[in-house]
Amino acid sequence: MTDPKSTTDSEWREKLTPEQFHVLREKGTERAFTGEYDKHFSEGEYYCAGCGTKLFESDAKYNSGCGWPAFTKPAEGEAVAEHRDVSHGMIRTEVTCAKCDGHLGHVFPDGPPEAGGLRYCINSASLDFAGGDKDGD
Repeated sequence: MTDPKSTTDSEWREKLTPEQFHVLREKGTERAFTGEYDKHFSEGEYYCAGCGTKLFESDAKYNSGCGWPAFTKPAEGEAVAEHRDVSHGMIRTEVTCAKCDGHLGHVFPDGPPEAGGLRYCINSASLDFAGGDKDGD
């Protein structure tokens, strides 16, 4: 994929599963506690399922109990972008992949204080993992 920001919906549908397309391209949300990476704590790195950009590292992942993978910070660099989201009658901060604009989830100010106080609440369907096994904690 040369320029993911100019990829058509048809091309995305060929590349992604229906759930990945719904989350990444239609700003959907997977049901809480159903995602592959919610209880996954192996050492490694999390990548955008759309374009392969490194987004998060396992040392920033923690069990927030919210039902989705939670991270205290994104990977180094400008891997993610943040946008004001006023959908569904709420004011939130949406998190997207900086390279392909894929919807990842939201960031909230209720994370661990000792780690900066942020909780990046991310859909498993928007992620791929590389590293250790996927057996969980």
